[in-house]
Amino acid sequence: MTGPAGSGVLKGIGVLVTRPRHQAQPLCELIEEHGGTVFRFPVLEIGEPADSRTLSQAIENLETFDWAIFISANAVEKAMTAILARRNWPVAVRIATIGRSSTEALSDFGLSTDLQPQQRFNSEALLELPEMQHVEGQRIVIFRGNGGREHLAETLRARGALVQYAEAYQRFRPQNDSGDLLRHWQRGEIDVVLINSEASLHNLIAMLGEAGRALLAGTRMLVVSERMIPIVESLGIQAPLLAADATDAAVLDALLAWRTGSR
Repeated sequence: MTGPAGSGVLKGIGVLVTRPRHQAQPLCELIEEHGGTVFRFPVLEIGEPADSRTLSQAIENLETFDWAIFISANAVEKAMTAILARRNWPVAVRIATIGRSSTEALSDFGLSTDLQPQQRFNSEALLELPEMQHVEGQRIVIFRGNGGREHLAETLRARGALVQYAEAYQRFRPQNDSGDLLRHWQRGEIDVVLINSEASLHNLIAMLGEAGRALLAGTRMLVVSERMIPIVESLGIQAPLLAADATDAAVLDALLAWRTGSR
């Protein structure tokens, strides 16, 4: 549904973009091209892993895996940069991604995904695909950040796969001062808050402090995964808008659909 740039559909709408600084600019430009006002407030920083041994081991033994699963676009960018600095991608190793943003990130490295959910973009949807049903004896490496959900690996192991993690990056909470943001918010200038993950949401809550929690609870939120909806609602925040996935185009479409009343 993406409208033409300069359409002004988002005029008068303030959007809080909480993505990491290095990933936010293209989306911010899209929102501004459609008339919206962007407030940039990164709630995650992406850095080098605290321990790079699992990543190094995966790179060294990459050709021994049947599948490589990339959890996020950050996992693609960090892991592929490290991999291609040392070797070519083995053509026999199939690639699975959970979301379209990861698939887009792969294309920047000249690779394409062999498997990706087509509707819901989460671990559960990936596990439902036929290729992930019968994995007994297969070797699978999961490229991810530090920590995160264990559901994907646990389920694949229960199905007989040999699963190994490769931590390609580490997430940090920035030390940003929320004072200016809260003043804009208190003046009614923020209408929608974009949240990409559960970690982002919890970081935002912590960074806003007590003064910002009531403002957050009264502001429309836009999430990029169905899994986030009950998490948002459990915190007493109104039912969020849902983008089809985490890509810039999908987020913009969700904003435009909300603004025009078609969603």
